[in-house]
Amino acid sequence: MASQLKVDTLTGVTTAGSIVVTGEGNSTTTNLQQGLCKQWIKFSSANHSTADSFNTTSITDNGTADTTITIANDMASANYSIGALATDYHVHEKDYNGTDATATLYRLYTFLVSSTNGSTTANEEDRVYAHIFGDLA
Repeated sequence: MASQLKVDTLTGVTTAGSIVVTGEGNSTTTNLQQGLCKQWIKFSSANHSTADSFNTTSITDNGTADTTITIANDMASANYSIGALATDYHVHEKDYNGTDATATLYRLYTFLVSSTNGSTTANEEDRVYAHIFGDLA
């Protein structure tokens, strides 16, 4: 018979912020906190409105197809993974003032790639999706 566990808080015994989950096949383990998405957002780079988000303070319009996303609860460092996509265009992380993303923010640039010569053109997009994984501060 299946059982059901209902709790409000999970806390590790050895380390409060660390819970290990046994993977499929019982041969590997995964740290639960490491595998959780730490920030995500769905927004429009056309009008810089947010449809929904988690752990996001704000978005900033830096110009055509160039958006800064500010993280509410900072990351431990700038060494986190950013994933982003747009419905009709490509998205990539853009250097912030000549440097990579910081623990508090990252920049995204939406663009169209020419099928003729591979050149890129900045394009606003109504649906941009982004998320980050890594360690919170």
